[in-house]
Amino acid sequence: MGVSNNITSVLNFIALLASIPIIASGIWLASKTDNECIHSFRWPVSVLGILILLVSLVGFVGAYWNKQGILGFYLCCMAILIGILLFVLVFAFVVTRPDGSYAVPGRGYKESRIDGFSSWLRNHVTGYGSWEKIRACLAGSDVCIKLTQDFITADQFFNSHISPLQSGCCKPPSSCGYNYVNPTLWVNNANPMADTDCNMWSNDQSQLCYNCNACKAGLLGNLRREWRRANFILILALLLLIFVYLIACTAFNNAQTQHLFQCYKTGWV
Repeated sequence: MGVSNNITSVLNFIALLASIPIIASGIWLASKTDNECIHSFRWPVSVLGILILLVSLVGFVGAYWNKQGILGFYLCCMAILIGILLFVLVFAFVVTRPDGSYAVPGRGYKESRIDGFSSWLRNHVTGYGSWEKIRACLAGSDVCIKLTQDFITADQFFNSHISPLQSGCCKPPSSCGYNYVNPTLWVNNANPMADTDCNMWSNDQSQLCYNCNACKAGLLGNLRREWRRANFILILALLLLIFVYLIACTAFNNAQTQHLFQCYKTGWV
């Protein structure tokens, strides 16, 4: 039983370490401008990582001090948390699979169409009741101000790889034919009928294209890109947690079997 408990202690310590990249991924996602403006997307991954850390700590304590009841509780909780993490990963993969971005000839950046993203993202992020608050948050951020600091000439800007959010919110759609003055100042709408967003553009720095469908699409594009990056780390952490959990279950069952054998042997002696 001592060997099994030691194995379980080490495995729980590894599971505790595996929760750290989950928490880090959640903090990274929460720090992004788009997620700062969508409160429901900010902290779920970090909270899940913290719960896994706490449960792993409980399992470590239970194994180190041979508290079988605590270990059993740990295994049940960890199974639930692994199931939740798996659900989050599958759900995030499904809703971020459609990609509404498209290449623009002569540009280093891409633009996005809102109807190219999943209906769930469109409804929950850019729905009527949500966008006004998100728009105000984006307008108060430095997401577009950074462009005027980073790029001076038109060639520099057109060859840049700006984020989908900046591409959609900080400039008019390329099809409108506006002339470049600086990254957030454009004049002479040459083709106003090319896109419904063409007449939505404003050189007022508090307005820009924050009311455009292109801005909504850019926000969804940013979310898609960031969650896809985070999913890679979460998948690795999940695989490690599942491996540790299965070995911990085996060690726990072996400890229980040895305990019953000892009781049986003592009883017959």
